[in-house]
Amino acid sequence: MTDYGAVREDYDTDGFDPAALGDNPLAAIDDWLSAAFSAGVPQANAMSLATVSSEGRPSVRTVLLKGVDHGLVFYTNYESKKGSDIAQTGVAAVSVTWVEVHRQIRASGRVEFVSAEMSDRYFESRPHGAQIAAAASSQSEILADRDELIRRTEDLEGKYPDVVPRPPHWGGYRLIPDRIEFWQGRRSRMHDRYEFVRSDSGWDTNRLWP
Repeated sequence: MTDYGAVREDYDTDGFDPAALGDNPLAAIDDWLSAAFSAGVPQANAMSLATVSSEGRPSVRTVLLKGVDHGLVFYTNYESKKGSDIAQTGVAAVSVTWVEVHRQIRASGRVEFVSAEMSDRYFESRPHGAQIAAAASSQSEILADRDELIRRTEDLEGKYPDVVPRPPHWGGYRLIPDRIEFWQGRRSRMHDRYEFVRSDSGWDTNRLWP
C-alpha cells in the first residue's frame, strides 16, 4: 500500500508578480488558462464545481469551462444535481488546478443562466454524438441498466439523424465571481496567493498567507 503521507513534491517555481495580473481578474483567468494550454496541460479547462443544497449538503464534480466573459461559463443538464442545487441556492464555487505548472485558481459567487441564444450556439457546435447524449440523459437520476441508455440513444439517433434540437433541460450557466484567488506553488510551501474581492468600486486586492 502506498504511504500517501510520504508523497511530497517541492514546487520549484519563481512565483508571480501580482502586478502582472492587472486590475481585471477575469482577464487574468483567461491569460492563465491560455498559458496552461500552451504549456501542454491536458484538459486545461477542466474545473471542479462545488454546489450546496438548500439543506446545506455540499457536492462537487468536474465540469469543463467553456467561456470567460464577465463570468465563467459552463454547460450542463439543468435537471442534474448541480442544476438542482443552483436552483435552490443560486451560488457556486469553482477550482481550476494545473498540477503540471503548480497553479490554481479559485472563484465563488452567484450563478445565472446564459441566454437561450448562447446555449443554442454552443449546443449546435457540439459533435452529433454529444448532442444525442445530452438529449438522452436524465442526468443524476437512477438508471436501471445501461441497456435503457442505449435504447434511448438509438431512438434519438433515428429521430434526429442530422440536426438535434437543444433539449429544454440543457444549457449554460455563468458563475459571476465576487471572490477570485490566484495561487502559485513555490519552494518549501512558501506559495504565492493573491485574491480579488468585488466591491462597489470594482475589485479590492489582498496578498494572502500561504
